[in-house]
Amino acid sequence: MSELHAPEAPVITHDHDPEFPIVVKGLRNSFGEHVIHEDLSLEVRKGEILGVVGGSGTGKSVLMRSIIGLQQPDAGEIHVLGRNMTHPEEQPGEIDIRSRWGVLFQGGALFSTLTVGENVEVPLKQFYPDMSDSLRSEIARFKVRLSGLSEEAALKYPSELSGGMKKRAGLARALALDPELLFLDEPTAGLDPIGAAAFDQLTRELKETLGLTVFLITHDLDTLYAICDRVAVLADRTVIAVGTIPELLALDHPWIQEYFNGPRGRAAQASEERQEPERAPLAQIATKGLDATDARIKNTDIQGTGGA
Repeated sequence: MSELHAPEAPVITHDHDPEFPIVVKGLRNSFGEHVIHEDLSLEVRKGEILGVVGGSGTGKSVLMRSIIGLQQPDAGEIHVLGRNMTHPEEQPGEIDIRSRWGVLFQGGALFSTLTVGENVEVPLKQFYPDMSDSLRSEIARFKVRLSGLSEEAALKYPSELSGGMKKRAGLARALALDPELLFLDEPTAGLDPIGAAAFDQLTRELKETLGLTVFLITHDLDTLYAICDRVAVLADRTVIAVGTIPELLALDHPWIQEYFNGPRGRAAQASEERQEPERAPLAQIATKGLDATDARIKNTDIQGTGGA
């Protein structure tokens, strides 16, 4: 067995570097007297899929909510796409930073009284209120197809969808504004192995085709092995290590060893080592023949559709 090493906390040096669109420094989160994070630091590289793992109660979703401004931390700094999210009052005027990311929450968070297409239109209405109804509807249908659903699914209500379809509908809404960053919270939870593998494949294809940076919270070892470029491990109230899976396997932290070298970890590793079937391009899988270069709707095109 190779020699194991003690994990070391990440050293943060790129808070204004465009190659690191997400930078967290010295984060502290608590609920009352219960401390969730203490001196947590993390950098996410542009264009990577970063998996985020940790035991129950380690605050994976709290970290994501802090990054996107839904959770105000007690201390620390968070920089997203060059903006300081913990002190927004210091940067007046840049109010549309939220339009540069998309979020798929754990339960999908779809509005039950709206169709799938109408759900996808919600952020378009919020950020582009002058957009014509016809263009907004066209973009929504396009995003539904991009997520791997049929165009007819845009007319269905969430109650008419399977669990996997709800995940994809939520993904379509997350992609509505042509984001640079994509946040996924347990996207394969509750899916059968075939559905989970298909969602993983779609995530990878979207990342490669659209040039996304993906922040992916998961407990699914198959997902980690299949699509994540690096993995951040939360334990002991902080990020104890970030690296590729082989790099993490060289660390002697008990949770890391149990997680990756336990029965499920060994099974996931063996599955990944099997030959992968040939994958069709995203344009064939999700967009029914649309050219992959058209998969990103340029913001300049949207902004030129109406209004000042």
